[in-house]
Amino acid sequence: MANSLNSHFFVVVFILSLLAFSSNAQLSPTFYAKTCPNVQTIVSSAMRQAVAKEARIGASILRLFFHDCFVNGCDGSILLDDTATFTGEKNAGPNRNSARGFEVIDTIKTNVEASCNATVSCADILALATRDGIVLLGGPSWTVPLGRRDARTASQSAANNQIPGPSSDLSTLISMFASKGLTASDLTVLSGAHTIGQAQCQFFRTRIYNETNIDTNFAATRKTTCPATGGNTNLAPLETLTPTRFDNNYYADLVNRRGLLHSDQVLFNGGSQDSLVRSYSGNSAAFSKDFAAAMVKLGNISPLTGSSGEIRRNCRVVN
Repeated sequence: MANSLNSHFFVVVFILSLLAFSSNAQLSPTFYAKTCPNVQTIVSSAMRQAVAKEARIGASILRLFFHDCFVNGCDGSILLDDTATFTGEKNAGPNRNSARGFEVIDTIKTNVEASCNATVSCADILALATRDGIVLLGGPSWTVPLGRRDARTASQSAANNQIPGPSSDLSTLISMFASKGLTASDLTVLSGAHTIGQAQCQFFRTRIYNETNIDTNFAATRKTTCPATGGNTNLAPLETLTPTRFDNNYYADLVNRRGLLHSDQVLFNGGSQDSLVRSYSGNSAAFSKDFAAAMVKLGNISPLTGSSGEIRRNCRVVN
């Protein structure tokens, strides 16, 4: 009797510990070591082709990852298409007509499925593709923790409300990042992602026409392709010096009052982040090291693990 009670107790404890593990499962760099050992090679190969075709795609994929992680965690929800019965995040204000790179993720997913079907999540593919795009543009590398699962839901309202906008002031940015477990220093180093990529005229028009903490020559140059009215989708590089290379020149731009977006320049405008911006502008190695660490932190925001979510076979639709 005692033995059966003991064994019953052990089974209950064992099940409870399993449940605890599944709800607190940690991501691991070796998650696919046995089930899909070639996944990183497949992703990096596809990203190499994509970046060779268009350098900007590295920035676009990075933006997808950021916008994914800030809405209910890094769960691939941004990749879901709208349907007659499903509202996704692609048409939320921060994403509509500006989020791009979905076809690259589709290609990678197809290649991964051919090698190990129904195994690797779209959320993990996006995390890996983001790292590889940055490396291909000259940026730092880092070990990507894996094991995220894909959401079966999305939230357009959360995408509208929780992704920081280009006109945000510093206190808003700090509080929005804090709500995701990211510090003001994380905000400043992750904003360094704007060393690559481009922005639409509609998002920086007010800055170049109305703001005073801006280099006048820089403003004049930007006005040539961003008129006071019209041309809303005309593009300008987010960084002036090496806009297709991942480096620390973004911070040099900020020090010289050449931040393209209001939300860029507020990081260097007599506030709490000025000293860190100045430090990164003169120390490429420190920026690279801190950026890599902050990207791991970003990728750890509320992932679905264990039995939560699913492994989508097509990143655009739930199974």
